[in-house]
Amino acid sequence: MNLLLISNSTMSGEPYLEYPKQDIANFLGTKPIKALFIPYAGVTLTWDNYETKVKERFNQVGHDIISIHHFENPKAIEEAEAIVVGGGNTWQLLEKVRENGLIHPIKQKVTSGTKYIGWSAGSNLACPTIKTTNDMPIVDPKGFDAIHLIQFQINPHYLDANPTGHGGETREDRILEFLEANKKVTVAGLREGCMFIVKNQTITYKGKLQLRVFQYGKKPYEVEPSGNFNFLLNSED
Repeated sequence: MNLLLISNSTMSGEPYLEYPKQDIANFLGTKPIKALFIPYAGVTLTWDNYETKVKERFNQVGHDIISIHHFENPKAIEEAEAIVVGGGNTWQLLEKVRENGLIHPIKQKVTSGTKYIGWSAGSNLACPTIKTTNDMPIVDPKGFDAIHLIQFQINPHYLDANPTGHGGETREDRILEFLEANKKVTVAGLREGCMFIVKNQTITYKGKLQLRVFQYGKKPYEVEPSGNFNFLLNSED
């Protein structure tokens, strides 16, 4: 498999998809690719507008996209040169992917070698389930199971801070609650500006910040960007 799983699309003060655009270009390669884009996580913008935003950035680095909403059936997945899944609301994303019968076709296509790029909700979709998303469940996706391209869970946009005046649980508290009910699962707290690159049986990490790792019965710990991350691929789901 070839996966690029990005925590977030945009860094504060930067244009949309600015910081990861060269990583996207490097991942897709020098040959121009017209990727199939899945915009279903978009809630407050139309899928046409979402497509336009992503297309502009991909065009800047020599690649292109076309959104799946222009097609009437999952056959578009079979013919895709690459699959790109944008961020937004993970619950709506999974609902639409399941409603359109795309879970198995996407998994089959990607496990056969087609490149997959996801950011935020798109990274959640690659996990075994969407249980570690940060999003509100605005729709019922008829189950939590996602595409299961990796064996561990990602919590994108991971934050350490407890905002001033906030008396509720921190992100770490929420993940520790998740582990109480899902003891065999490893959760990767993927901070903003960071990403995973999975190729076959190897996973690498890019970002200036450390990865926060959560496993039941262990104190959460940090892995440096230069560290070995292959233990994540051997995690139980």
